[in-house]
Amino acid sequence: MRRRLDRTAGRATAAVVATGLALALAACGSGGGAKGGGHGGGGGKGGSTAPTVRLPKLSGQKLQVTAVWTGPERENFVKVLDEFEKRTGAEVAFVPSGDDMAGFIGSKIAGGGPPDVAMLQQVGVLNEFAEKGWLKPLGAGAKGQLAKNYSKGWQDLGAHKGTPYGVYFKASNKSLVWYNARAFDDAGAKEPKTWPDFVKAAEVIAESGVEPVSVGGADGWTLTDWFENVYLSQAGPEKYDQLAQHKIKWTDPTVKQALTTLAQLFGRKDLLAGGGSGALQTDFPTSVTQTFSGGDAPKAAMVSSADFAAANITQTKAKIGTDAKVFAFPAVGGRSPVVTGGDVAVALKDNKASQALLTFLASTDAAKIWAQAGGFVSPNKELDQAAYADDVMRKIAGALIAAGDDFRFDMSDQAPASFGGKPGQGEWKDLQDFLKDPKDIAGTQARLEKDAARSFGR
Repeated sequence: MRRRLDRTAGRATAAVVATGLALALAACGSGGGAKGGGHGGGGGKGGSTAPTVRLPKLSGQKLQVTAVWTGPERENFVKVLDEFEKRTGAEVAFVPSGDDMAGFIGSKIAGGGPPDVAMLQQVGVLNEFAEKGWLKPLGAGAKGQLAKNYSKGWQDLGAHKGTPYGVYFKASNKSLVWYNARAFDDAGAKEPKTWPDFVKAAEVIAESGVEPVSVGGADGWTLTDWFENVYLSQAGPEKYDQLAQHKIKWTDPTVKQALTTLAQLFGRKDLLAGGGSGALQTDFPTSVTQTFSGGDAPKAAMVSSADFAAANITQTKAKIGTDAKVFAFPAVGGRSPVVTGGDVAVALKDNKASQALLTFLASTDAAKIWAQAGGFVSPNKELDQAAYADDVMRKIAGALIAAGDDFRFDMSDQAPASFGGKPGQGEWKDLQDFLKDPKDIAGTQARLEKDAARSFGR
C-alpha cells in the first residue's frame, strides 16, 4: 500500500516562510531584533504561569512513553513528563525506541505490549500505523487543544483520512546552517546567501587551517536533509511534492542535478571534517559539538542542522548567538529552501492517561517547559514567544509561526518507513553510499529508485 502525504500543508509555497526566516536570521546574526514576538512579547522566560488546560486526576495509573530522543533532548522531554506527573498523579516511564521507531513499535505490537504513547518522526509512519489500526483517535480534550493552538496545516499532518490521531508537539526547521563565529572571523569568511558562495566560504575557511563543514553521515537522516534542501531550492516546490509522493522517479533529471550539486561538497575531502570517511563515522551529536569545541582549533567551522542542534551546542562552552550563530540554508535556485520536520505524539492504547497526555502536549503549558529549557521549537501558535530560552530560538520559532501553513515537510519523513526512515536501508543507506562515492550519481539514482519503488509498491 502506498502511503503519501497529500495535504495542503505539504503543498503550500515556501516563499513566505523563506522570506520570514531570512529576515529573522539576519536579525539574529546581527544581534538585533526585539526580544518578543508572537504572544506576550518580553524576553527570557516571561509569560503567565497559570495552567491553560485542565487535566484529570490519574493517581495510581502508569503510562509508558517512547521516543527516539537521547541526551539533552531526552532530558528536556522528561521535564515535560515530570510536570504531567505532578499535575495528574500518574506515573510515567520513558522508554527509548532507538532510531528505528517503526521497527520498535512493530515488535512491541507483535509481543502484545506496545507503549501507551509514541512520539513518531515520520508522517509516513503515522499513516502506516493508522492503516494497520494501531493508532487510537484523539479524544475531545486533545482535539480541543489542537483547534485552539494549531494552524490547519499542522492539524492535517497529524490526521489520516480525515481522522485526527496525532499532536505535533515538537517542530523543527531543517534549513539552517550553524557556524562557529570565531572560525569565520579568523578566516575572514562571510555568511553565504547562495550555494556558490557557500562553497567559496568553505574554501576560504579551509585555507585558514580549519576543516569547513561537519557532516554527521553515520546517521543517514542527516544526509536526507542535505539532499532535500538542495532539491527543494533547485527543483522547486512542485517537483519536491512529486518526488516525495513518488510521482516522478528518482532517476529524474532533477535528482541528477541535485546530486551533482551536492557532490560539489561531498566530493571535496578538503571541505569535509575528516573527509568523506570521517563524515561517515561521525554521528549527529558529534557533528554539532565538534563544530563548537576546541577553542581556536575546532574540528569544523559549520554544520547544516535543524534548530534542535541548539540542544547539542549547549553541551559545549559556546554561547548561542555569540559563539554559535546561524544562517539560512543557501539558495541553490531562486531562493533559500525551508524544510520542516516534527515529532507527533500518538496513542497506541486507548485509555484515560494516554488521552490526557496528548491533551497536555497540545497545550501551551507543555510547550513552554521545553521552550524554556532550549533546543526546541513548537508549532503551537499560542505559545508566548517570550518563553524561548534565547533570541536565536525565539526568532526561528517566530518565523515558523508567522509562516502559517506555508512550509514543506521533510521528504523522507513522508515516505514509507522502509524507504525514508530506517537505518541501514533505503534512502539513508543509499545516500551514505553516495557520500562514500559522490562520483557515482547514476548508480545512486538507480539504487534510490529501486528502493523507493519497492517501498511505495510501484
